[in-house]
Amino acid sequence: MAYNYTSKKSGKTYYLHSRTVTLKSTGKGQTIFYFAQDIRPGSALDQLPAGFEVVENERTGLPFLKKK
Repeated sequence: MAYNYTSKKSGKTYYLHSRTVTLKSTGKGQTIFYFAQDIRPGSALDQLPAGFEVVENERTGLPFLKKK
């Protein structure tokens, strides 16, 4: 089951995903984390990455990850 977060402002449920992208400047790979309203096969995560916490944008209600 994918890790989910329910927005306190909108009440919508968001699911945590990750993707590895290649940086144009260095050519190195970096993992990015994002929330989506649906579960996307192959990119959904079952738990939070170590050292991160979920924070909600006060204005929009969208969740994002922040290092502890």
